[in-house]
Amino acid sequence: MKKIRFTLLVLFLLCIGTSLIAQTKITLKGEVVDKDNQPVIGAAIVEKGTTNGTVSNIDGKFVLNVSTAKSTLRVSCIGYEKVEIAASSVAQTGRIKIQESSVALNEVVTIGYGVVKKNDATGSVTAIKPDKLNRGLTTNAQDMIAGKIAGVVVTSDGGTPGGSATIRIRGGSSLSASNDPLIVIDGLTMDGGVKGVANALSAVNPSDIESFTVLKDASATAIYGSRASNGVIIITTKKGQKGAKARVSYDGNFSISRVKNTLDVLNGDQYRDLIKKVYATDPSTIAKLGTENTDWQKEIYQDGLSQDHNINIMGGLKNMPYRFSLGYTNQNGIVKTSSFERYTASFNLSPSFFKDYLKMNINGKGMYVRNRYADGGAVGSASSMDPTQPVYASDPIHSRYFGGYFQWYSVDKNKNKADKNDTIITNSLAVKNPIAMLNQKNDVAKSKDFIGSADIDYKFHFLPDLKAHLSVGMEASS
Repeated sequence: MKKIRFTLLVLFLLCIGTSLIAQTKITLKGEVVDKDNQPVIGAAIVEKGTTNGTVSNIDGKFVLNVSTAKSTLRVSCIGYEKVEIAASSVAQTGRIKIQESSVALNEVVTIGYGVVKKNDATGSVTAIKPDKLNRGLTTNAQDMIAGKIAGVVVTSDGGTPGGSATIRIRGGSSLSASNDPLIVIDGLTMDGGVKGVANALSAVNPSDIESFTVLKDASATAIYGSRASNGVIIITTKKGQKGAKARVSYDGNFSISRVKNTLDVLNGDQYRDLIKKVYATDPSTIAKLGTENTDWQKEIYQDGLSQDHNINIMGGLKNMPYRFSLGYTNQNGIVKTSSFERYTASFNLSPSFFKDYLKMNINGKGMYVRNRYADGGAVGSASSMDPTQPVYASDPIHSRYFGGYFQWYSVDKNKNKADKNDTIITNSLAVKNPIAMLNQKNDVAKSKDFIGSADIDYKFHFLPDLKAHLSVGMEASS
């Protein structure tokens, strides 16, 4: 009987101990986010000192049972700094914030044939990631590096929609030859640019760019030859993540461009008073004055409305990360009739086979651009055109010969012509109507371009340190 009582007592104490242990465990529910409060997929959350852990889902959320509220969690993810945080803190806030790792970018940089540790690079190399928080209006890729890389100067060529820029790496080196750097996009060199497009960098959507690597000195010629004597800008585009769930994201913006100041010129009344004083003894000159008060600079400028939209789909199957993107950009200039419209599409596939002994990286980018160029001479004409004249004139001569726009003209009375008729010609000594210069010029360029590249890397099974690498690329434009 005593033995039975002792056994029951032991069982009772064991049940109490088990109950107390069970009561100390807590369930944590939270999410892992980055500095922009965006969910981080695939982050590992592990209870320190144990193998107890979990992984954040596509929304960055996780559920984890830990021993006590005093436990410490270790959070890690590729491309982010490792973090240790108290379980009690997570229980209160329900959120773990991790920062992007700058070490990964500083340690490894992209060069001509692959990647190398930055400390082992023999030349001057700079690598940056586009800063989304301070990106601003980026129509073309050069907008993302302007003022961000030492020794690289980006100067806009006039500021027209979709216009190019002059890029100089450590200044110019030649008085007669080109000083432009070599552009390499995913291993494919952009030597000849794109037909009908002022800027070769328009071929890549800025939202697809993962990083820039700039080779600043002549050591780059060992890889690319004399083409790299002015430096090299290597652009690497974004890729999917192995094993990650499919994720769809949208990025867009709207912007307005406006002329801040214009030249201070005489209005119609002031101009008439001036001409009457200067030509007081010449009635024929005064008779040519009009009755209008036309602000020609106001007539040629507009508020340039622009928009940019991008949709990305990225993820990863078991052995094949993938990424697809579509982009649309519409930029209107501050000078009427100037516009830039671009459609882009891209894909990236990175399959691996035979336990990662064979790796492939396949890229494709397509672009369609419609660019209308305004007559730049209209800006100068608007500052010197007679403000007493109207934009439009309804008399028969202007309607027949000049499309209804006012224009200074003269009559050619050469009677030796077979038709015996006078000829109306534009007065070459007078300023042309700037509105007519813009509206009557329809200079439109349409361009199509496709860039494709593939990198194949194979490690031999019998000697993994021996690798075979093949890079191929193509470009088709019209």
